[in-house]
Amino acid sequence: MPSIELETDYSAHQQQTLLSLACDSIRHGFEYNRPLQIELAKSPAWLTEKHASFVTLKTGDGLRGCIGTLEARAALGDDVAKNAWAAAFRDPRFPPLAPEEMSGLTLQISILSIPEKIEFTSEQELVDKLRSGIDGLILSDRSARGTFLPSVWETLPDPAIFLRQLKLKAGLAADYWSDSIGVMRYSTETFSELVDNIEKAGLSYRSAVLK
Repeated sequence: MPSIELETDYSAHQQQTLLSLACDSIRHGFEYNRPLQIELAKSPAWLTEKHASFVTLKTGDGLRGCIGTLEARAALGDDVAKNAWAAAFRDPRFPPLAPEEMSGLTLQISILSIPEKIEFTSEQELVDKLRSGIDGLILSDRSARGTFLPSVWETLPDPAIFLRQLKLKAGLAADYWSDSIGVMRYSTETFSELVDNIEKAGLSYRSAVLK
């Protein structure tokens, strides 16, 4: 069964607003060591709707940080601001971002649909149901849990390899299998921009939203 699709496509202005917000939150983190606080009461309704999101930082083709949420528990504006800050300063795989790294950095935001359970009776059936380039996956088994965004298909296009690598990310062996494994899928709306271009555009969260 297809995953539940996002109910909205974000306009170019909304995408730019979210990218500016992520950039502002990282800049705020350099100075105050915390994410930017969103003024939800003054923000447009779409920014206060609850959505789960991921923020990914890249330098060239290399990953520099990625933090996100899988469940829609916070307003989109809050979620993006906190995840951008955490991707820059709290991803345990990388040292905290330095101010001089902002030039040349790419910000990517992925907004998630509601995850939906995939029904399967074997590993091969699961592999056969995966949609390369489309599905984000959440794999769990007891205390083990891991997720791959749909963008990971760009480097792992084969469904069987995609699944094996996801098991490794969850802390399981690549050839691990159990009847208790659960897998959910989701789709994303993803957009990105160089920090240099975001800042050259002259937009900020405050200028775009708090008019």
